Amino acid sequence: MPIPEDPPNSSLSGGEDFFLENPDRPISSMGSSKLPVAEVFCSLQGEGFLTGTESVFIRVSGCNLRCWFCDTRYASWEPEGQLRSIEELVKETSRLRSKYVVLTGGEPMLFPAVVPLTLALKERGYHITIETAGTKFLPVACDLMSISPKLSNSTPSRERFPDLADLHERRRYAPDVIRQLVSRYPYQIKFVIDKPEDLVEVEEYLQAFPEIDRSRVMLMPQGTDVASLNAKAVWLEPYCRQRGYHFCPRRHIEWFGAVRGK
Repeated sequence: MPIPEDPPNSSLSGGEDFFLENPDRPISSMGSSKLPVAEVFCSLQGEGFLTGTESVFIRVSGCNLRCWFCDTRYASWEPEGQLRSIEELVKETSRLRSKYVVLTGGEPMLFPAVVPLTLALKERGYHITIETAGTKFLPVACDLMSISPKLSNSTPSRERFPDLADLHERRRYAPDVIRQLVSRYPYQIKFVIDKPEDLVEVEEYLQAFPEIDRSRVMLMPQGTDVASLNAKAVWLEPYCRQRGYHFCPRRHIEWFGAVRGK
């Protein structure tokens, strides 16, 4: 959930009440000198063009969407972590000794402090990937904008979460932001696919964006275990070959399982 203005003891707190009562309030109101961070770790990138690249992951905590299949709920539905200074994060990144950094979440593009953080990292020669749902824009320094637009398959249950579902639907599609991102940065577009019916929506989505290079489009199966990912790959991988898209397996699930910090 979005972060309250004054988190107790510099830790993160929040919940459904705050999210619903403040649906359009920027959760950067705590100031731009620190970032709410759930974790920092070094691992192998498991998705996209840089799959297999050893990278430092900085996971920002807080998100403006509520995807039902989110596998990092500790950075979205129930945000955890600490407020960290840019200097702290740069020092920790340098200790982990990789020149590739991935800013992920949650949603990194919600927080103005991401801008000076990326500039500081860029000055030190890091390659920066930002993983975003493409609903917010910030003028960050970025070498690969990894955009994962959320389809209607991401909306939480209207029976269980009617208000959350409405807010999620209102926020998940931001075409002007997508156009800004693809015009300003090297990018990959990554759609999460749960069922074959989702492919119709992907094609409709792309028709609205002729500027998107289809060779940069990736289709990724939804799932957090190898069996379900493999079952979806059976029909999704041939579709990608047929349409000229990249099939995007979730290699980190294969390598490590659905565990935190990997």
